[in-house]
Amino acid sequence: MDRYERILSLHRTLKSARYPVTVARLQDELGCSRATVYRDLAFLRDALMAPIVGDGEAGFRYDAEEGDRFELPGLWLSSDELHALLAAQQLLARSGGGVLSSALAPLQQRIEKLLDEHSSGRHWPVDRVRVIPHHSRRMDEQAFRFVCSAVLERKRLSFEYRARSTDEKTRRTVSPQRITHYRGNWYLDAWDHDRDGLRSFSVDRIGGARVLDAAAQDIDEAELDRHLAGSYGIFSGEPKGWATIRFNAKAARWVADEHWHSQQQGRFLSDGSYELKVPYSSSRELLMDVLHYGADATIVEPASLREQARSLLELALTNYER
Repeated sequence: MDRYERILSLHRTLKSARYPVTVARLQDELGCSRATVYRDLAFLRDALMAPIVGDGEAGFRYDAEEGDRFELPGLWLSSDELHALLAAQQLLARSGGGVLSSALAPLQQRIEKLLDEHSSGRHWPVDRVRVIPHHSRRMDEQAFRFVCSAVLERKRLSFEYRARSTDEKTRRTVSPQRITHYRGNWYLDAWDHDRDGLRSFSVDRIGGARVLDAAAQDIDEAELDRHLAGSYGIFSGEPKGWATIRFNAKAARWVADEHWHSQQQGRFLSDGSYELKVPYSSSRELLMDVLHYGADATIVEPASLREQARSLLELALTNYER
């Protein structure tokens, strides 16, 4: 490892040590010579003001009283951590239709500068971090920023909302609770003051947003989870029941590793198929996911949900009979 990473590793070792650490152990952990260990210890103590105590025979550690309070000045990350941070930044910048690109540009520049310091100016091929958005929607960047600001500053928000189902436009005044990223798209969970209830709004349908001076009304986390996270998907609410879906052996290998719901229950059956149980409130999104698997999935129960799936399949079939 280079000196930057040795200093970081040395700091972490001394900070976590309950007893003095010998030079021999430091040599082994840092992969360097005895002389290099002493030089790094001197730099950490004299240049970075680390509270190092001890000697070469008994070992070194941080002072018991000052060690817990001491942190390295500035941002100290290893190369691996910086690489992971850069990849995460690329994910954010390139997903969501690029709505975060301009906001994250300064962060990307700072990360790249830190990487340059590690690598003596070597170019990092960020284009090798590939992100392909799937079914993401176009959003107004200003509206997105206003929504985020209202959520974090705990202020009420006013906006025009065009419902996707009816295309009706209404003016809403809400107390934002949290912003949720789900399936490549952003949603605002909020208390709707006009309708006196919790609602979820698709951010890409929000326009003319304004952050108000009035403080947001906070809803208890348990209530939010009960109403907005208690059942399947973004179309949430109090769960009305459980759905049992059976996937054939072909699809089982994929579904067994998928996260559908925090309370899901799954098991492999003797014939290699996979049985999945999930709570749901609105059937709309659950049906979309099940029908996505086509003939590889079958709704076992409840009978009403099974009938809905059959009707949708029959209706789809009529489109090919003309």
